[in-house]
Amino acid sequence: MRRFGALLAALLLAGTLAACGGQEAREMQTTQIFAMDTVMALRAAGGETEAALQAAEEEIYRLDEELSRTREDSAVSRLNSAPAGTAADVGTELYDLIARALDFSAATDGAFDITLAPVSSAWGFTEDAYRVPAQTELDALLAHVGADHVHLEGEGSVSLDEGTRIDLGAIAKGYASDRMAEIFQSHGVTHGIVDLGGNTWVCGGNLEGEPWQIGIQDPARESGALAGILQATDAFAVTSGGYQRYFEEDGVTYHHIIDPATGRPAESGLTSVTVVADGTVGNGTMCDALSTALFVMGEERALDLWRSGVYDFDLVLVTADGRLLVTDGIADRFQPDETAGYAYEVVS
Repeated sequence: MRRFGALLAALLLAGTLAACGGQEAREMQTTQIFAMDTVMALRAAGGETEAALQAAEEEIYRLDEELSRTREDSAVSRLNSAPAGTAADVGTELYDLIARALDFSAATDGAFDITLAPVSSAWGFTEDAYRVPAQTELDALLAHVGADHVHLEGEGSVSLDEGTRIDLGAIAKGYASDRMAEIFQSHGVTHGIVDLGGNTWVCGGNLEGEPWQIGIQDPARESGALAGILQATDAFAVTSGGYQRYFEEDGVTYHHIIDPATGRPAESGLTSVTVVADGTVGNGTMCDALSTALFVMGEERALDLWRSGVYDFDLVLVTADGRLLVTDGIADRFQPDETAGYAYEVVS
């Protein structure tokens, strides 16, 4: 079973009129596509709007083809099928993305891990053929999981150890949102919102000149119910939650966010993590990776990383025991939904 809508971009409000450059906007144009296994919506106004939306759509399809591990001709699939220990030429783009992924893995003590591909398949999340694997099966697969099984050989070449396979599903949409930001900015778009199914980037504000309102899904209620609303201009916001993709068996719910330490769905006490950062290109990738990692790490370790200053971001955390935590950097722009029933806390 799947449920989409971690971030519900409320497309009726907005902010700084000329923050993304270009001429003054008159009307908003919209494109909706299906890629990377999700429905995506792009809205833009100002500058070369039509050209921006066309270029953005083409780029999303290109990235879907290159970064998917289920497409036999993708760059990721070619790397995964290369002989173990053999350097494969993956090109500069994929090489750089893998390098960033390994950095995120190191910064999160392995909570973010792109080598979970065989484990995710064992649970059936990649193939939509859900099952609960035996612990012995998971243990055998975990022997090939970890950033130390991925080797950057230089000049666009990467090698994998025997039995290791990568999956960029926890970072690809974030990278795509960075590319959307680059494209919109290069075409002079002044107002825009890119919603890639849980990965949102907003450019400036809407035509009324107010901040965009990004609705954060309540993980405990049906799609459309909110935990709260974030006002944002020129920002990335990415949500990860166990409610986004899951299945049930014998009365037990199993979600798709796997803990690399156990090979099983993470049990961290969190039900939703939203990472928010300014709209600087590159932050979309960071927010995507961290939203997954922090979900695995749990409340205490997530806040420790936030406080460490290693990365510049803010957080909205929903806990299994009924609390809604918002870091103080965005507290003045966040409005909790009182009907959700969470105990609201501002974290400093």
